[in-house]
Amino acid sequence: WEFNGSFYQPPAFLMMGIPGLEALHHWISIPFCALYLTALLGNCMILFIIKKTQSLHEPMYYFLSMLAVTDLGLVLCTLPTTLGVFWFNMRRIGFDACLTQMYFIHILSFIESSVLLAMAFDRFIAISHPLRHPSILTKTTVIKIGLAIILRGMVSLLPIPFLLKRLTYCGKTELSHSFCFHPDIMNLACADIKVNVFYGMIILLTTVGMDFIFIVLSYILIIKTVISLATKEECLKALNTCVSHICAVLVFFIPMIGLSMIHRFGKNVPPLVNTLVAYTYLIIPPALNPIIYSIKSSQIREALLRALWRKSE
Repeated sequence: WEFNGSFYQPPAFLMMGIPGLEALHHWISIPFCALYLTALLGNCMILFIIKKTQSLHEPMYYFLSMLAVTDLGLVLCTLPTTLGVFWFNMRRIGFDACLTQMYFIHILSFIESSVLLAMAFDRFIAISHPLRHPSILTKTTVIKIGLAIILRGMVSLLPIPFLLKRLTYCGKTELSHSFCFHPDIMNLACADIKVNVFYGMIILLTTVGMDFIFIVLSYILIIKTVISLATKEECLKALNTCVSHICAVLVFFIPMIGLSMIHRFGKNVPPLVNTLVAYTYLIIPPALNPIIYSIKSSQIREALLRALWRKSE
């Protein structure tokens, strides 16, 4: 598309698979399909088990249900375009469709960050105030927290599509990924993007950044409480309830921070590294979270075995 010097928005963007490995996309799609299938089946299994098992109707597992729904949303947002590029070389995505996909990807990412913070708060209350835990985190309170998390993500990111629509685009219209990402679209504009950069950075720091800080503070308080426990067995038992959540936090935040740093400061980073970090950020957590919780949570593992036993009879 040619740019004539006036305000211009391209009718579509071109998505990118894995740079330099285009000839191998059909083979590369196999592990991607395995990860997507694991994420879809694993998170649906978590939701089914929690719904059907009365003993799991408590705050920890309500928050886990929110995490599973969020992971399913992330998978469904990126699966069509990613497999479309790998299988059929369908690289074209309409301008408005791209902004819509970008909006939901970022909302779901922010929601996942907030849910992980809520889970950290739940672990802190359960360990520090075990007797008051049921009265503090009632079912109504958990629902209010969930609605607040969704509302925060929607409102904070609402200006982003409009800030991108006001820009003039010219020259290159090729994205860096097989999905739409705010910094990626923003960098294709030939207008002043300072407002976009500033707003994006502020929102990232005040939402995901603050979530991460409060998660760390929660675990500092948890460790302080655990150290004060009488016996080593009690300490290990208390910490064991946090292992799954710590793994989920690391799996989510490390790639997310890496991708944000690459988009903002890594101008000389090879495109392949950028692409791999992006896929790690959006595909690996939804696939690993059900596995992590199934392995580490004896309640979920036992409920799963009971469900499988009933089906085999």
